Amino acid sequence: METVGVVGLGLMGASLCKALKAAGYAVLGLDIDPGTQQYAALTGTVDGALNDETLPSCDFLFLALYPQAAVDYLAAHASRIRKGAIVADLCGVKRAVCPPCFRLAAENGFTYIGGHPMAGRQFSGIKYAQDSLYKNATMILVPRENEDLFVLSRLRDLLHAVGFAHVTLTTAEKHDEMIAFTSQLAHVVSNAYIKSPTANQHRSFSAGSYRDLTRVAKLNETMWTELFLENADYLGKELDTLIAALCDYRDALAQGDEEKLKALLKEGRQRKEEIDTEWKS
Repeated sequence: METVGVVGLGLMGASLCKALKAAGYAVLGLDIDPGTQQYAALTGTVDGALNDETLPSCDFLFLALYPQAAVDYLAAHASRIRKGAIVADLCGVKRAVCPPCFRLAAENGFTYIGGHPMAGRQFSGIKYAQDSLYKNATMILVPRENEDLFVLSRLRDLLHAVGFAHVTLTTAEKHDEMIAFTSQLAHVVSNAYIKSPTANQHRSFSAGSYRDLTRVAKLNETMWTELFLENADYLGKELDTLIAALCDYRDALAQGDEEKLKALLKEGRQRKEEIDTEWKS
């Protein structure tokens, strides 16, 4: 039986622990919060504690931490990681994490591969962890250039075992560019949208569109602040594009320009249809 260590037992890390245990792996966990660590042990989320003594026994190690914390942990413990072990993070940005972790892996004889699971909930914390969180989800991996295909295969097999349906390989640069649009921008928009004074009066007037748009407004501000700032160039570009588009709609309304407004709405509808068609083909 292979042993997997998980550092960080919040929603993502604890859910991974549960899925790993269900798949037959031995799981060791570590969290900076003693209460969370105790909860993980009492609920059977982990088989044991991950520490300096047990770390060398891990065949795989996942860092379910904020970006800088992931780099700091690896820097402090790299010398104790088993030679040949595979280390991956679950961070939402890659340019801030991958380069220093690639270097640490090369210096200490293990393999590091950047990771970002396309899964989550609007809640945080170990109490909301689910062994099914990653079922049918996509895992984005950022390997070093010319990574050993056998190593990638080992990690891919583990990911499929815990429920991931798809594994996508990319670079740190491309990952951060794409995630600025598909994830970070959506969180900013949702968080800003709910600040309207009208939100206090929406009861009995809202339906699915309101719930869809505000679902991720309840974000973890500490985590997302770090992620946004680490990706400020790409996220800023996406915000500029969105603001310009919103100004077009606002101008059409202010001018009572029916044709312009209809054209903008048609353009958006057609763009959505085109993208959906491309994905289905």
